[in-house]
Amino acid sequence: MSYDFLSLMLTAALMTLGLAVCSLILGLFLSLIFAVLEANRFVGKPAAILIALLRGLPEILVVLLVYFGSTELVEMLTGEYIEFGAFGCGVFALSLIFAAYASQTLRGAIQAIPKGQWESGAALGLSKSYTFIHIVMPQVWRHALPGLSNQWLVLLKDTALVSLIGVDDLMRQADLINTNTHQPFTWYGIAALIYLSVTLISQVGIRKLELRFTRFERGVK
Repeated sequence: MSYDFLSLMLTAALMTLGLAVCSLILGLFLSLIFAVLEANRFVGKPAAILIALLRGLPEILVVLLVYFGSTELVEMLTGEYIEFGAFGCGVFALSLIFAAYASQTLRGAIQAIPKGQWESGAALGLSKSYTFIHIVMPQVWRHALPGLSNQWLVLLKDTALVSLIGVDDLMRQADLINTNTHQPFTWYGIAALIYLSVTLISQVGIRKLELRFTRFERGVK
C-alpha cells in the first residue's frame, strides 16, 4: 500500500470535512431564512413550495442542477459566460438540501416555544426581532439539536455526491486511486473507515452538546 496514496486519501478526507462544515454553516443560515419565510403570511406559500421541491427532488439532481444550471442562468440574465467552481457549487447544493430539511426542524422547534416567551418580551418593551434573536432562538437550538444532529450525519454522507461534479473529495480520490491500483476493496474500504470515523467523532461531539444543554436546563430550573 503506497504512502503517497494514503496521503492523497487523507487530503481528500480534509476536503470532504471542509465541504461538510461549509455546507453546514451556510445550510443553517438558509434553514433559518426558510423557516422565517414559511411562517410569513405573504411569502409563506411560495417558500413552502420551494422547500417541498427541494425535498422532493433526488439529491444528486439538485447537485447537478446547481452546477450546470448556475452557469446557464447567469448567462441568460447577464449575457456573460461565467463558470462557477465545483467546490462552491457543491457547497451551495448541499446547503440547499440540508436547509430544506433543517428548516422544518427549526420551524417545529420555534413552535414548541411557549407564547409566553413572546409576551414577556413585549411586556418588557422589546421588539419582536430582539425577542426572537435573544430570547427565543437560544431555546430553539436546544429543541432542534436532535433533529439537526441527524441531518448533519446525513450531510456528511451526502458529500459523496459532489464527486460527480469534479470535487476532489474522499469518494473521487478513492475512485481515482482504484483506477490506478485496481484494488477497489482496499481503497473503498479505507474511504468507508474514514467516513465511519468522522461519523463516530461527530456523535461524541453531539452527545456532549446534548449533555451541556441538559445541564443548562437543570441549572435554570
